[in-house]
Amino acid sequence: MSEVVAETWQKYLQQLQKHPLRTKAVTAGVLAGFSDAVAQKISGIKRLQLRRLLLVMLYGFAYAGPFGHFLHKLMEVIFKGQKGKSTVAKKVLLEQLTSSPWNNMFFMMYYGLVVEGRPWGLVRNKVRKDYPTVQLTAWKFWPLVGWVNYQYMPLQFRVLFHSFVASCWAIFLNLKARTVAVKQA
Repeated sequence: MSEVVAETWQKYLQQLQKHPLRTKAVTAGVLAGFSDAVAQKISGIKRLQLRRLLLVMLYGFAYAGPFGHFLHKLMEVIFKGQKGKSTVAKKVLLEQLTSSPWNNMFFMMYYGLVVEGRPWGLVRNKVRKDYPTVQLTAWKFWPLVGWVNYQYMPLQFRVLFHSFVASCWAIFLNLKARTVAVKQA
């Protein structure tokens, strides 16, 4: 079995080298789909909602993976050649003050409008009510993840690491983003 894992990892690394954006997008999509399947199971949904799963995968593929790819490239440009703990702290702070609030709000809006198909007014009220709690929770969790990512992960693996952790975070966000009407279904 370890031979299969090693061979799969090598193929993944080759794809990451040849097609970094596409590989990161596919990885984020698959992990987003996995997190949605888990969230569906946790929330008591008896039969997997395939449409919902595919829309969450689309979010990972079309948005989360590419966003992460370009965010980490931008961080390298902004902090070009700078190393050390103070640089890592600046990267984490910049990420937490810019992309973290945006990504959490965007996911909640995407989930309500696209995945659930709810009207804008309902989604806006849901975001107003729950976003502050979601963002405060994010600020307790993601700075540590960001520190590990910037301190220990090579640039090419940052989106993979972030996507893996984000698949766990997305279970929380996914459950938090759901409306009361869906919970009753």
